[in-house]
Amino acid sequence: MFIDRVRVWAKAGKGGDGCSSFRREKYVPKGGPDGGDGGKGGDVVIEVDPQLNNLQHLKYQPHQYAGKGSNGQGSMKTGKSARELLIKVPPGTLVYYLPTTDENFERSVDLELGEVAADMIEPGQRFVLAAGGRGGRGNIHFKSSVNQAPRRRELGFPGEMKQYYFELKSIADVGLVGFPNAGKSSLLTAISHAHPKIAPYPFTTLNPIIGQVEGANYKRFNVADIPGLIEGAHEGVGLGHDFLRHIERCKLLVFVLDMAGSEGRDPVEDYRKLRTELKLYDETLAERPFIIVANKMDLPEAAENLKNFKKKFRQKIVPVSALQKEEIETLKTVLAERLAEHQAGI
Repeated sequence: MFIDRVRVWAKAGKGGDGCSSFRREKYVPKGGPDGGDGGKGGDVVIEVDPQLNNLQHLKYQPHQYAGKGSNGQGSMKTGKSARELLIKVPPGTLVYYLPTTDENFERSVDLELGEVAADMIEPGQRFVLAAGGRGGRGNIHFKSSVNQAPRRRELGFPGEMKQYYFELKSIADVGLVGFPNAGKSSLLTAISHAHPKIAPYPFTTLNPIIGQVEGANYKRFNVADIPGLIEGAHEGVGLGHDFLRHIERCKLLVFVLDMAGSEGRDPVEDYRKLRTELKLYDETLAERPFIIVANKMDLPEAAENLKNFKKKFRQKIVPVSALQKEEIETLKTVLAERLAEHQAGI
């Protein structure tokens, strides 16, 4: 199961209570106060783990509670601080803070009110969701010239309680965009070591799949296969928003077209509709560098359709056959070159 959105309730641990104690030793009948401080409560922390690719592990464990700090002891012994509760998240996780005044988190919160608290991108990046409470002070801190034997101590402070909304936006260098059955999954299989499900019916791919491509000079880059779009995706038709947000971080877009029109589609209209959907969803995507891949060139109608397509659009077009693995190396070279140009700011 691929989970890319989840609500999380984080509760940090309470600090340990301070101790009220007095030194009692032989020949020291009035040793004075020696109560130690309580330990700090545990923090709730998230950390980016590049081995993860979704939020499934949080779907059925949304409540994350850290441990309580230990109480202080006599002889000025400070209580042990609780361990932090570490939560791993995949790269590309956006963390939204959802304000609430309900101590039990029962009040419904509109997700639109959330503010971005963290953008978890780099491996090892950490963010504290909820800070643990400070430990209470022991009675030794309340000794004064007028109060030589204080019995007062301080209770531990409660940890923070916060509510968050996690949203995963896949991180990949290249995003494959196209209509269902255009051959995106076959193309990803041909250029990388990924093995997405491939079948002759629409919406075989139901979640983003990322494959790693080995380019020239041992340089590697990631390519994401985005589930097929349909017209009206920018308005959420089908699973439009669920799919489109996974290409927001891609440096280069690849429009994969069924140039043979094997599904009764027109490659020219498909390209125009894809460009329109991206622009209506996010205008910055329409300005993103891109190339066009003319797929299924092994079919007889593809050559004539490609000739007509080139008359209408003066864009970089790479003809391939993902099924027959024809011109795959050429495509990998073009992708590596365009990514290098992007990195160099060309």
